[in-house]
Order: sequence, then C-alpha cells, then structure tokens
Amino acid sequence: MSLTPEPQTPGQSTAGQNVLHLPEFRAMLLAAVTSTLASRAVALTVAYQLYQITKNPLTLGILGLVEAIPALSLALFGGVVADRNDRRRILLMTIGVEVICALLFALYAPHAAVNGIWPILALIFTLGVARGFSDPALPAFQAQVVPRELLLRASAWRSSAGQAAAITGPALGGVLYASVGAAGAYGVACALLLVSLACVAYVKPKPKPRFVPGEPIWRSIKEGLAFVVGRQVLVGSMALDLFSVLFGGAVALLPIFASDILRVGPVGLSVMVAAPSVGALGVMLYATHRPPGKNAGRTLLVAVAGFGVSIITFGLSHNFYLSVAALVATGLFDGISMVIRSATLQLKAPDHMRGRVNSVSGMFIGASNELGAFESGVAASLLGTARSVWLGGIVTLIVVGVTAYLAPELRAMNLDDIEDDLPHDLPEADMAAPKPSPDVAPRL
Repeated sequence: MSLTPEPQTPGQSTAGQNVLHLPEFRAMLLAAVTSTLASRAVALTVAYQLYQITKNPLTLGILGLVEAIPALSLALFGGVVADRNDRRRILLMTIGVEVICALLFALYAPHAAVNGIWPILALIFTLGVARGFSDPALPAFQAQVVPRELLLRASAWRSSAGQAAAITGPALGGVLYASVGAAGAYGVACALLLVSLACVAYVKPKPKPRFVPGEPIWRSIKEGLAFVVGRQVLVGSMALDLFSVLFGGAVALLPIFASDILRVGPVGLSVMVAAPSVGALGVMLYATHRPPGKNAGRTLLVAVAGFGVSIITFGLSHNFYLSVAALVATGLFDGISMVIRSATLQLKAPDHMRGRVNSVSGMFIGASNELGAFESGVAASLLGTARSVWLGGIVTLIVVGVTAYLAPELRAMNLDDIEDDLPHDLPEADMAAPKPSPDVAPRL
C-alpha cells in the first residue's frame, strides 16, 4: 500500500509544492492549529477542574454529553447555514463565541468551587452550539481558500497540523493547569483563540455558495443527505469510519489493559495512549509530500483492513512492546484513512454542497466516537476485555469486505480524476433560478 500518486507533469508537481506559499492557506492552517490547541487545553482543564470540585466520575460523562448533544443536534442545520451564507462570517462569529467563553471560564474559575459547576456546564453547552455551526463551515471555507489542484496536498497538511495540535493541546492544558492554575490556562486558551480569530479575519471573503432562494430548510437538509447517500464514495468512506471506530476502537479500554492485562501501570498507559497519535502523525507528515492520488479508494479499504488487523493483534497480545507496536500501527492506518476521507469530502462534493456533506460526516464521526466508547464498555463487560477487542477487529474486517462488495465506485475511486465526475455548480434547473439575495438567507 502506498500513498504515492501517479507521476505528474512538471507544472502540476511544481504547483503541488507551493501550497504553503499561499498566504491565506498559511493563515487558515495557523487558525486551525491555534483553535485546536485552545479547545483541547480547555477540555482538559475543564474536566480536571470539575473532577477536583465534585470528585465524581459521572461528572466527566455528563461533561461530554453537554457539549456533544447540541453539536450533533445542530450539525445538519449548521450544514445548511454554511451552504447559504458567508462561511468566513460564520467562522468569525463562532470563534468569537469561543473567545468569550474562554474569557468567562477564566473569570469564573476562582469561584467555581464555591458557586458550583452549573455556569461551567452552561459555557460548555454554548461551545457545543458554536461547534454545530463551525464544524460544517470550516472545511467548506478551507476548500474555497485553496485552488482546486492543490486541495489534495492542502488536506494532508491540515490533517497533519490538526493531529499535532490534538496531541499537544492536552499536554499544554496540563502544564498550564499545574503552573498557573485553571484561570491561567483559560487565559492562554483565550489568547490562542484570538490568534485564530485574527487569522480567519486576514483571509479575504469568498463568494457565497449558490442555492435556490426560498427553499425550505428541511428540503435543503434532505437534499444534502440524499447527495451523500447517492454517492458510494462518500457514504462508503463515512461508513468505514463509523463502524471501524464503533467496533474496532480500543482507546476507552486502555486503562484496563495497562492495569490488569499487561500490568504496566500509569507510565505504560501513557505510552499506549500516545502510540496511535505517533503513528497517525508520521503518516500524515509523509502524505504532505506524497498525498494519495491513484487508487485512493483501494488504499482506503486496505488501510481500514490494516486497522482491523492491528486491533486484533493488540487484543491478543500479552507483550507490552508488541501491544505498543500494534497501537502505533492502528494510528498509522487510521492516519492514512483520515487523509483520504478528508480529501474525498472536499474533492467529491461541489461547493454548494460542502457544508451539508461535512455536517453529515461530522455526525458520523461524532456518533462513532461517542457510541464507540459506550460499545467498548458494554462489550468488555459481556465478553471480557481482550476478547471484545479482537472480536471488534474481526467485525472491522467484515465491514471492509462488505463495503468493498457493495461500493465498487469507492473501490475504484481515484483522487486525481475529480474534474471528470464532480458537478461544480447547481443543476440546470437550479441555475435558472434567480441569484440568492442576502435577505432570504437564514441567519445565525
């Protein structure tokens, strides 16, 4: 399996190397990194602070639901909003909300132990609402910033930078909490979000997506769902992600492996938690120089199958070093599939659909992450920890086989032939409609 694309013409190769030379792309890359650093640092700080106040593990579960419920509930509507409005303005508004929340976190942190945790939960809920609109708008706007021929390489750079920030963010939050306290950690997060806000503001406004004026919101949502379901490359790649994480994820059970199976304690646990991220980051950095192109669909299927085999190996292993190697492999294969899925979403959807397509993808990812941890716990309690993991890996392999059989278009997908099969504009019937007026577009 290789991420190496087919040979390009000299002009294409040169263009591919210049994505970092685009000032607006660099600005959006920095915006994504600083925003991810801030959000991950805030998440760790909030979780640790609330547990210190309540000493109740249930609080941490409630914390995740308080943010996930509004984010997932609003995702489809947020996709419609992103496809009818200025995406840059949506991002400026949602990042502005995050800045205000971070500032309020910092101001309230010294008083939380006395006055209670409900204001913190209310702010987390507000962040979830903002996510419901920003998650579909961000990738759709990023695709407008980069020329079409550079989207593949830009996607690899964004995935790599995002993975690095996701690894560093919790560590940053922990160091800040230990050194300057919760209020100081929130203050630094607020400063990072201000940098993100400034970076987005630096990017020039892009054209609004074209849509049918007066079309009901629910019809737009239905149209987006139908577009995803009707394209094997989209629904197939999303289904692979959903079921591989749902049945093949072992992250939630790592503390049990560290304590009872491998007996390596908290230090070993920290190594195992970091191992998948190391593998994912390595392959994503490689993809920035050799992004997936020819046979990307086949590569995606092989990567998810490799993920399943790695999970089976981890579930059967009783050797710490073999287990760590298997976890690195899970991150490596997941990194390959992540790069391809991200590029597929941006390249296989027309601009006027990107918000809705990304909202559907966000729901798949959110469902797999939230339900995957729950499924892992239930399966482990019924089948035993190790058995539930390697059986989940077998289920992942079955899902790959079924998807490959049912989605031949995904199996044959290339990411270097997009011009041949992607509609760039609305269908002719919709093109005949009058241009949208700002007055009829739904507002935040």
